[in-house]
Amino acid sequence: MSGTDCSPGAGPSAISTRALVKEFGATRALDGLDLDVVTGEVHGFLGPNGAGKTTTMRVLLGMLRASSGEVRLLGGDPWRDSATLHRRLAYVPGEVNLWPNLTGGEVIDLLSDLRGGLVPSRRSELLERFELDPTKQVRAYSKGNRQKVALVAAFASDVDLYLLDEPTSGLDPLMESVFQDVVRAVRDRGRTVLLSSHILSEVEALCDRVTIIRNGRAAESGTFADLRHLTRTSVEVETARPAPLAGLATVRDLAVDGDVARFSVEVADLNAVLSMLVSYDVRSLTCTPPTLEELFLRQYGDRLDGSAVFEAV
Repeated sequence: MSGTDCSPGAGPSAISTRALVKEFGATRALDGLDLDVVTGEVHGFLGPNGAGKTTTMRVLLGMLRASSGEVRLLGGDPWRDSATLHRRLAYVPGEVNLWPNLTGGEVIDLLSDLRGGLVPSRRSELLERFELDPTKQVRAYSKGNRQKVALVAAFASDVDLYLLDEPTSGLDPLMESVFQDVVRAVRDRGRTVLLSSHILSEVEALCDRVTIIRNGRAAESGTFADLRHLTRTSVEVETARPAPLAGLATVRDLAVDGDVARFSVEVADLNAVLSMLVSYDVRSLTCTPPTLEELFLRQYGDRLDGSAVFEAV
């Protein structure tokens, strides 16, 4: 994870929810969600479809009223102060619906005016970087280009907070890379980003902290380093003499191929295992910390029956 220390207490909260509940009849979409997004950080918001991510976004936008609990957004109440707060934030959904008869440039200017205007030089730069022709009508755009319109409108606006809900849906890998560079530039200007995404590599590349939401609650929250405790480190080692790894209770998933052994071990037990291996003359050693994908699977491993949908690309 990149970025400065954004642990709780490191700075003021741009977003704060406490015991947030949202019910739709008998269905409880949010069930006591606690979420803290520190000013100036990029915060990843992870969870499969149905976990409550989009419902949370809609509550933050003032589109839905919380059933109970507390919600603060840029120091205000998103339900009561939505008109004021919307001039200080930009929102990009995964499915962008735009006016088909307007050009892309007209849509960008209209959306930016609703937020209090844009920075003209930034608009021009973003159009070039995202390779978007603003003179075409929206009806002629592909899904990816419609997404670019929303992204340019958002990032050209001089706002304090960006709420991004699957923002790169439909973008190709090159444009995904441009998006990541733009988000880093936004953070460097001290702005705050809440990024909801199924693309785990995107979150891992961009986010200072992440919150994993499960069944409407925050299951885990912290820096990527904080969350590594949820799973094991993978080790590949070649020794001059066979090491008795099979006899160690801390070693998991052991596979031996000649002088090379592959296994996984909890982070807390890693030093003890490595110390033992030294006495068997280590020739090569590779330790691979868990990826965000593995952390996510650890949280949802009991649900991977087709209902937990995510991408790991």
